[in-house]
Amino acid sequence: MNILNSSSFKLMERTLDAASLRQKITANNIANVDTPYYKRSDVQFEELLQGELNRNSLPGKRTHTKHIPIGTPAAPIQPAVIEDRSSVMNNNENNVDIDSEMSLMAKNQLRYNVLTQQVNSEMQKLRIVIEGRK
Repeated sequence: MNILNSSSFKLMERTLDAASLRQKITANNIANVDTPYYKRSDVQFEELLQGELNRNSLPGKRTHTKHIPIGTPAAPIQPAVIEDRSSVMNNNENNVDIDSEMSLMAKNQLRYNVLTQQVNSEMQKLRIVIEGRK
């Protein structure tokens, strides 16, 4: 079994990609806090993942080609950038709240740190299996 091609590892990889994209989008929002008519953007990933899990469309693992397939294969979930045009925070019709963006950035940094620790833990387990415990 190739751990780097497993569904859980690929999900961690996509989640890290979403966290990285969220960091870029939040930094862009902060940079444009005083730009007139600027509308903040956000990254939607966890909601899409939850929707996919709620559809019960996750396939069962098949260890032999003659096994009956269970569920439908799910398409890889990719993060989506959405723009908030529904609200206005300032007189210049900009809707970026600096306090909210800074807290979102801190939350995203914590999420990213946890994910990298999880990936490192998986790699450490793989290293132990390959090298053997000494």
